[in-house]
Amino acid sequence: MIIKAINHSDAKPYLALLHRAYKQTSALGIHFAAATANLALIHRHISANAIYAIQKEGKLISTLMIRYPWGDNPGPYGLPHLGWFATDPDYARQGLGGELLMWVEAHILQNILKAPAVTLGTAKNHPWLIKMYERHGFRQIGEADLGLGHKTIYLKKILTESDNFNISH
Repeated sequence: MIIKAINHSDAKPYLALLHRAYKQTSALGIHFAAATANLALIHRHISANAIYAIQKEGKLISTLMIRYPWGDNPGPYGLPHLGWFATDPDYARQGLGGELLMWVEAHILQNILKAPAVTLGTAKNHPWLIKMYERHGFRQIGEADLGLGHKTIYLKKILTESDNFNISH
């Protein structure tokens, strides 16, 4: 098992992983863009964001994207913003998504980007995602209606004691 950065040669397996992983969420009536992404959108995301994945025996099994505050699709709080977090259903409940999240936090967000904190957003009505993120140290900081058919809850995790982005709204 390795952790790698996703590049354009990974676009098709990355797209397939996202569709498989988000199928259950779509069945709940929650519509995330990753669930219906097409190859053109995947290539745009690979070009504009950092995407990391756990790969096992040549197969992508878990992935996480970092949107940059200075990029063309920044998060709402001026911090790196996580998205399109997905694990292949065949590998669910094995802790691989959590392992990838911790690796990205330590190696990319803290060591390379020197980010004081990170944010993410998820559907308020999802039955378990908010609790999962809270178990990983995220705290709710806001709510918005982005016109997606659900309310989005924003969560933040402080990564260093020097969090100069003290966001509480």
